[in-house]
Amino acid sequence: MIIARTLTKQAATGSLIGLALGDALGFPTEFNDVPSILAKCGPWREMPLPDPAFVTDDTQMTLAFARGIRTAMDRGVLGPLRLERPVRDEFVAWYHSPDNNRAPGNTCLTACRLLDSEQPWQRASQMESKGCGANMRVAPIGLVPGLSDEQRAGAAQFQAALTHGHPTALAASDLTARAVYLLVHGGEPTALVGQLRSYAYEHREHYRRRWLGDLWSRSGDPTPEAFISRGWDECITVLDRLQEALRTPSPETDPCLITGDGWIAEEAFATGLLCFLLFPTDPLTALRRAACTRGDSDSLACLTGAFAGAHLGAGVWPKEWAERIEHRSELLSLGALWDS
Repeated sequence: MIIARTLTKQAATGSLIGLALGDALGFPTEFNDVPSILAKCGPWREMPLPDPAFVTDDTQMTLAFARGIRTAMDRGVLGPLRLERPVRDEFVAWYHSPDNNRAPGNTCLTACRLLDSEQPWQRASQMESKGCGANMRVAPIGLVPGLSDEQRAGAAQFQAALTHGHPTALAASDLTARAVYLLVHGGEPTALVGQLRSYAYEHREHYRRRWLGDLWSRSGDPTPEAFISRGWDECITVLDRLQEALRTPSPETDPCLITGDGWIAEEAFATGLLCFLLFPTDPLTALRRAACTRGDSDSLACLTGAFAGAHLGAGVWPKEWAERIEHRSELLSLGALWDS
């Protein structure tokens, strides 16, 4: 039964640990091409977890978002007004942290600096950016039990919009959270791309005004529907490429050559998902494939780990890896909260 499987596999813990492990595995290979990675790390299927297993801003911001969700839900029913202040505070705290020295993205840095004020959050959002910082950190909202589809999608888009205001950043974050949610609840990997394409078409002209306010008006688009449909259309295009790639899978080919390098949100989503779907029952190989790419390897492996852990649960990660990951205690604490 799906319910029993969800409760016993510790999907939230598995997803969070997998996310951090992928991040740490891809940290040393980011900005390298595949030949350089192979020269440095050896055969990609045997890549070791670095020691120490440090993470990047991907995991740091995931934890910031997760703490914000926890604080908001401790205060009552999750909604945009209740979520804004704790997540905004967490992002600003991350911006000022001395540990924020793991090659963070310029969009996140600029937006979080602007969030450190009393101005409306929409003024901090970087409207031209659809960088992967929007969805590298969104997995927690797909893990929280008891949310409605509206709460999950709204919160996914809202957290993206705090920093990345481009409609594709919003849509890709929504899709990423949806994929995590479906995998947590027993969704089959073989059906996942089709389900996500249907979801994208269904929501193509749905602007979530309750969560986004007047964000669309800063874009130059004539209507909120025109604004958000631009983002969904780009995501549908990359989902089509992903679906085509899975018809004739090629595990030895750099996934970035198929669905993109992952520096932008829709490519990070699609390429991270491709790495998982190439090896849906072999999560370490999926992480290593994502880390051995020419693109944004830490973010790609981070997303791959989130998908794999949501699907397979906490027990799939080797104990000797999971025990060495940075922020382990907080990852386990949050996982336990949402596994219960």
